[in-house]
Amino acid sequence: MPIHLFWGDDAAARDRALQGLTEQVVDPSWSSINLSRLDGAETGQASQALEEARTPPFGGGDRLVLLQRSPFCNACPTELADQFEAALELIPDNTHLVLVNPAKPDGRLRTTKTLQKRIKKGLDHEQSFVLPAVWDGAGQRQLVERTAIAIGLTLEPDAIDALVEAIGNDSARLESELRKLSLRADDSGLVTLKLVQELVGGLATNALQVGDALLEGKPGDAIARWDALIDAGEPALRIVATLTGQIRGWLWVSLLEQQGERDVAVIAKAAGIGNPKRIYVMRKQLQGRPPKRFLSLLGRLLEVEARLKRGALASDAFRDGLLG
Repeated sequence: MPIHLFWGDDAAARDRALQGLTEQVVDPSWSSINLSRLDGAETGQASQALEEARTPPFGGGDRLVLLQRSPFCNACPTELADQFEAALELIPDNTHLVLVNPAKPDGRLRTTKTLQKRIKKGLDHEQSFVLPAVWDGAGQRQLVERTAIAIGLTLEPDAIDALVEAIGNDSARLESELRKLSLRADDSGLVTLKLVQELVGGLATNALQVGDALLEGKPGDAIARWDALIDAGEPALRIVATLTGQIRGWLWVSLLEQQGERDVAVIAKAAGIGNPKRIYVMRKQLQGRPPKRFLSLLGRLLEVEARLKRGALASDAFRDGLLG
């Protein structure tokens, strides 16, 4: 397959797949000639990738041309699109052009449409690497399980839960921690909860988890997670903006539920939530909680924001404004 389209925001999984493909097709003895690494964000390198992809490999193995931040399926100029389409039939079977981009391919572009037709015919290959959302606990568990399998580990269910709690959807850190755990796993590659607790330290968090702690009435947990974000360099006003959006979504869902609306698509649109499936999760979270609670939290967030803009320390603004 001459062209490989790799896209998605899970950089760690993308890199593993790229490494695996490179080891599979490129002879290490000839890698200095047959392996090219280019950056589509640099002027002229996308065109250079097309030129190199038309060249058969020298010596043993195949040729691989890797184009990071490929423009061909995301904002591709007309002239470059013409070059791309002209090159498609000229790439030898033993040359691999790998197009990499964090963003999902833009299906409206003619280059994307052309490539998708070839993929459907089995001429080219597409693989996506998408991180689960920060609120998607099941997706984060699957991320841990997939990464563990790729490294050759087996995890106890409680160990998976502990890793999700500690790392969330940070795939790069997850791989790093799993490789560290592999050094202490038993002969079968089993990782226990005790081992995770021993080796994986620190409190990983995100702004949505601060909101979850507030929703559950756990101010101490909310403070710890807020402080962890601040210590990690997260701007306080950005945290407030995320919390505001989260709580505003809860308010809309709560109000519409109270009015008897059951259509998740309608609720998601009104609440500004892109994925309607998230509504099912939110319904469970909000069960038995009245809308006035979320109105109160929004009012307190405004106070936190005001204190921050008046120059208060982030930790003081949160405690005094939201929890005071």
